[in-house]
Amino acid sequence: MAGRSERLPLGRVIPRFRKDDEVRRPPARPRVPLESRLVPRALLALAIGAFAIGTTEFVVLGMLPEIADGLGVSVSAVGILISAYAVGVVIGAPTLTAVGLRFTPKQTLVALMVVFVVGNVLSAVAPSYGLLVAARVVTALAHGSFFGVGAVAARRLVPPDHATRAISLMITGLTLANVLGVPLGTFVAQHASWRIVLAGIALIGVVTIAGLLAWMPSDAGEPTDLRAELRAFRSGQVWLVLALTMVGFSALFAVYSYVSPILTDLGGIPAAWVTPVLALFGAGTTVGTLAGGRLGDRYGFSFVAVGLVAMAGILVAFAFLARTTVAAVALLVLFGTVAFAIGPVVQNAVIDAARVPGGSLVSAANQAAFNVANALGAALGALVISQGLGYTAPMWIGAVLALLGAGLAVLARAGGRRAALADAVAIVAHRQDALQRAEAA
Repeated sequence: MAGRSERLPLGRVIPRFRKDDEVRRPPARPRVPLESRLVPRALLALAIGAFAIGTTEFVVLGMLPEIADGLGVSVSAVGILISAYAVGVVIGAPTLTAVGLRFTPKQTLVALMVVFVVGNVLSAVAPSYGLLVAARVVTALAHGSFFGVGAVAARRLVPPDHATRAISLMITGLTLANVLGVPLGTFVAQHASWRIVLAGIALIGVVTIAGLLAWMPSDAGEPTDLRAELRAFRSGQVWLVLALTMVGFSALFAVYSYVSPILTDLGGIPAAWVTPVLALFGAGTTVGTLAGGRLGDRYGFSFVAVGLVAMAGILVAFAFLARTTVAAVALLVLFGTVAFAIGPVVQNAVIDAARVPGGSLVSAANQAAFNVANALGAALGALVISQGLGYTAPMWIGAVLALLGAGLAVLARAGGRRAALADAVAIVAHRQDALQRAEAA
């Protein structure tokens, strides 16, 4: 009667029974055979898209003076471009995902990249500051939805026990943007033009579209219903994971938002060395993302709680050793590695917790929650610094946030166990009822 096992929410496993024995089960996810040559190529297309999105989001930080000079405005005014992008992400993640539910993930992802390309082209040719701000909002609309829908599509390309790994491969494109895309874009902006950088990013978007059209299987997901997707938000388990994202990842941004003054004022690192240190941090996030995919598939949601506790411990050590240059750099890189290792696991967990066909809307909501964490962490860090508590204060705030996130992870893991147990009991009861009916007949 029983066959191979199936992974349920947050890494729980129960026996798989015959079709006529199934009750209250999450809908089956269509799978493209792992041996298909299209699978690694499709994941590569998603990673290239993530690289383009990550580069366009962060490269503006390195081009602020050049953009200000080109448009005749102050650097502080150009800083609004960062806030405008964040607004676009929060708006676009739920709205464009909801609109895209009537299409297959492949169609939705291609459409999102078209929006992304158009936004970057408009940014590259924007003749005025106001039009550039508007173009940046257009560009950002595709951000959260691409990662949300892309995570669902990546899961469908592989067997259930490789789901987190597939998501991590897509997110690796985002981390590589900080290692390669942003430094290269900053260099080009300083020695040529910031408009060339944005045009080049648009070209990478075109490459992504070509890759999706050529390599993404058409059956990697079907259109879903908005009402069905919205039912996922009735689940307390979904809200637990979203809260974990907002709280736990606030620890990352409470510190990372002020990493430059932390390194120079506390660590005694020359300003010229900040960029190489940040490149090391980016390399650590890439390693962490790839490792997190494998560890998440092996240990499930337990890894998230352990990772958040580790983040808290690293930040406490950082607070004590921030004035020791070598230790400060090593702890910063280790912090980024661990923080990004849990990202793919949380993204996979929120889709599992949804327990609805697709799960794209919940997946995109987690991307919005990540941006909330960005704003919340930066705000809390600014608050303690403004009170004259120094640059170690964000580390203590981050440690507290990480521990709160670990508590939420424990609650979410327990909820996943209860859901798995309820499913197992329901299946056994259904089997017994079926046997009794068969005997009576």
